[in-house]
Amino acid sequence: MTSSVAEARYQPVILGFDPGRHKCGLAIMGLDRSLRYHQVVASDDAIHCIQTLRQTYPISIVVMGDQTTSKSWKQKLTGLPDPFRVIMVDERYSTLEARDRYWLMYPPKGLNQLIPKGLRSLPRPIDDIVAILLIERYLSRLTS
Repeated sequence: MTSSVAEARYQPVILGFDPGRHKCGLAIMGLDRSLRYHQVVASDDAIHCIQTLRQTYPISIVVMGDQTTSKSWKQKLTGLPDPFRVIMVDERYSTLEARDRYWLMYPPKGLNQLIPKGLRSLPRPIDDIVAILLIERYLSRLTS
């Protein structure tokens, strides 16, 4: 492991959390805006997954969307034995923005390139990309 990789592992990171009834989006991003992790998990597994991520990454805060089920999820996160500091972020229009971001991160290949972006169906849930956007919104709010 190179020293820069080892150093990055100990730098504080932000956990982005897009809570939902059935599935949740998780993302880990450094303060330098480097994406370290992202995944969609079942809502029933979210707390366990967050606790596991906490063992790997030095999570400084949780940035969470303020819409669907956010109040109950905030209570769950702040009720943990070593509670997180939770920052609520406006998540309006984040799903539409995440759809566009998906195609930037994973450009279509083959004949799918010919289908207009608005008509393409997403091959997987994008809640993790929403979590990425929530972190970016929070960081932008800090710098503006």
